[in-house]
Amino acid sequence: MKADIITIGDEILIGQIIDTNSAWIASRLGEIGVSIRRKYSIGDRREEIIEAVCESLAKCEVTIITGGLGPTKDDITKRVLAEIFDSEMVCDKATYERVERMMKARGIAFNDLNKSQALVPECCTVLPNHKGTAPGMWFEKDGHIVVSLPGVPFEMEGLIIEEVLPRIQNHFALSAVVHKTAITYGLAESMMAERIADWEEALPPHLHLAYLPSPSQLRLRLSAYDMDKEQAQKEIDEAFDKLLPQLGDLFVGWGDTTVQSAVAELLLAKGATLSAAESCTGGALSAKFTAMSGASEYFWGGIVSYDNSVKENLLGVSREDLEQYGAVSEQVARQMAEGVRRACGTTYGVATTGIAGPTGGTPDKPVGTVWMAVATPTHTVAKVMVHGKIRAINIERAATAAINMLRLELRIEN
Repeated sequence: MKADIITIGDEILIGQIIDTNSAWIASRLGEIGVSIRRKYSIGDRREEIIEAVCESLAKCEVTIITGGLGPTKDDITKRVLAEIFDSEMVCDKATYERVERMMKARGIAFNDLNKSQALVPECCTVLPNHKGTAPGMWFEKDGHIVVSLPGVPFEMEGLIIEEVLPRIQNHFALSAVVHKTAITYGLAESMMAERIADWEEALPPHLHLAYLPSPSQLRLRLSAYDMDKEQAQKEIDEAFDKLLPQLGDLFVGWGDTTVQSAVAELLLAKGATLSAAESCTGGALSAKFTAMSGASEYFWGGIVSYDNSVKENLLGVSREDLEQYGAVSEQVARQMAEGVRRACGTTYGVATTGIAGPTGGTPDKPVGTVWMAVATPTHTVAKVMVHGKIRAINIERAATAAINMLRLELRIEN
């Protein structure tokens, strides 16, 4: 079964916002056996919406639309969908009352624009949006489904999970699709492909391997389509059982695991705590932990020591070493990790110091050079890595690499 994903909004076309909705929706649909025919973005224009929706109705069983459901005049999706489905606009009482309560709770006037959020095409099934004011809408025509959702990602995601996916699964007889994803860290895609070439070559033809790289990890996904679900799961598990010994410490976990979540599990299992001293990563390393619920159980704090005076005064880094070796050095990274561990009273300390770029590099220390260190109760380890020239990617990679150093140390201790 095929689906189209249409994102609506001039702000997407001019690059004011990035369309993350399509990728997220495609992933969720794929998990239930719906394949994507086409993803595209259009502006807030009547003719473009009509053309896109009508084409999709002719070629796909499901069309998912996001965007254009706001209360202002530039958001026209609801009115155009009413035109396509030859329907009058009516007030949905439940939506009206929910939006009224929401505005009152926020101290916002319940004006005519807010009231207009309750207007929907009479022929649609209203999908309640518990995270925002614009409801979702479900249309049916000749066996085809069109779903219109708000463009705000967290509102859209809630509606997809709570309303859309269950309805699609109940409406269509979907073929079984089984995915399992191994998370790895430490090898680039090409090097990983070379390392596991024999294993990949031995996979049966009905198991499909995908390499999914990012700056912080490499995912290896095995998929099976149109076969018995239990048999597919059994064969995928057996295939991964053969792969894991080849991956060794490169294997981080399954599914949505990240390097930092794997470290969190190891710290919690040990009853251990962590602190971070950051220079070039500027708090990005700490943020990876604090973004996870429950981080306060093991992550106690950090020091962003961007200036050498902070390294010296708060972390106890030697002024002589700063002058002799420079801030981007093994000596300084080690002292930063030990200093933050001491200052915060934690079991472990992790540190980063480097040249994020695009300026500041030297022949001896080019842009992308980062020293990382991990201080444990018994010893300190340090490592240097040289990334690329793009600042944001250097920061991301340095933060993840330092966390992975800690992961490896925790695995050794276990």
